[in-house]
Amino acid sequence: MNSRCPYSPPLPARKARSTNEPHISVMTIRTRKLFGTVALLLLVVVWSLLGMTAAQTPWLANSGWLQAIFYVVAGIGWVLPAMPIISWMSRPDA
Repeated sequence: MNSRCPYSPPLPARKARSTNEPHISVMTIRTRKLFGTVALLLLVVVWSLLGMTAAQTPWLANSGWLQAIFYVVAGIGWVLPAMPIISWMSRPDA
């Protein structure tokens, strides 16, 4: 229910948030680099363990061509998930 009378003065307008205000980051670049380094190390360990597990499957272990394709894709494939981590950790402070 509205507690204001019909002829009361209007409320002051809220100040619009401008887009050019500096963004206050919670983490400094030093903290982001620490967490990013840990995340990259975890990514490499998990990626290599998954790659070794997949390489031992019988259908892949019996074919030389499939092994070659798999190792090229697995060797280059870890870069795709690593790119957002690296760009996040190298972002400058506000």
